[in-house]
Amino acid sequence: MSGIYFAGIGVADVGGVDTEYAVNQGWYGAEDRERGQLLSVSVAGTKPAPDLAVEAARKALDQSRCSPDEFCAVFHTNVHPQGPDGWSAQHYINRNTINQPVTSVEIHNGCIGFFSALQLAACYLNAVPDRTAALVTCADNFGTPAVDRWRSTGLFVLGDGGGGVVVSKRGGFAKLLAIGSISHPELEAHHRGGEPLFPPGITNGGLLNFGERMAYSHRRAEEGRLPPMGDFGSVLVETVTETLKDAGVTMGEIARVVHDGFTHDALRVIFLDPLEIDDERGIWEYTRQVGHAGPLDQIRGLEYLWKNRLVGPGDRVLLLSGAPGMEAACAVLEITDERE
Repeated sequence: MSGIYFAGIGVADVGGVDTEYAVNQGWYGAEDRERGQLLSVSVAGTKPAPDLAVEAARKALDQSRCSPDEFCAVFHTNVHPQGPDGWSAQHYINRNTINQPVTSVEIHNGCIGFFSALQLAACYLNAVPDRTAALVTCADNFGTPAVDRWRSTGLFVLGDGGGGVVVSKRGGFAKLLAIGSISHPELEAHHRGGEPLFPPGITNGGLLNFGERMAYSHRRAEEGRLPPMGDFGSVLVETVTETLKDAGVTMGEIARVVHDGFTHDALRVIFLDPLEIDDERGIWEYTRQVGHAGPLDQIRGLEYLWKNRLVGPGDRVLLLSGAPGMEAACAVLEITDERE
């Protein structure tokens, strides 16, 4: 990547629910809380996900000082239903932010959706010299009957939120040095489990339950019918290695790492240990307060670092994530401005 910047970043204001309170209410297991070490999780109540995206995007737009007519596209990513079936959340976000007659696209690629949206936005901007800026948003509200945020998996607790980034060719507070992703399609079966493909579970009252699917898949792996999930570690390492090489940066030059908001044990096994990253170099002190909000984690993790002046001009930041597929993705940024 060359000439692509983050000109503005914003996160919706969302309250939190203490995990001790969740245990007392019977929502969350006491042993799960002790093992996962999460302190709280972001919960948006009944605020629709697209409105969370709009709130965050407006903050990013104000910070960017880009005018609406500079935007050539809107890219919105999420993992949970956004509103009426068949409706276009991305055009709603467009209308309530820049309100421009530009292409508006919804992207579904699991927890790496932000990287997919960012890569598309960067390529779209560079495809035509006159294109200046694009808006990238993320948002989800998991407080629906289709999912139990506290018990859908032992790897994380689902948090709500919205985020927005203004991607620009005219400069900004961070420069995108490189972005990359690598998939291991044979691992897709682990998140499919034994569920039929039709009718989709969400259409007939089924609940999202990664725990049950993974238990089924582990049994199949033990029988030699599926590749082991541990293979994802090598995919992540390869993705990060190649992207750092593209950026011309070594891991030793990375000041901070923005990762997913998993429970502590899962975070270490899946992300940090394969890359030999300690908690202090990551953002565990932040993610243990908000949980895992799908593709939003990278936006709000970066915003946390920059807002609190934990990174400054010249610092390189590595953003990384993984998603069902399995696919790993990451990006390398260089901070160019202090937070005002």
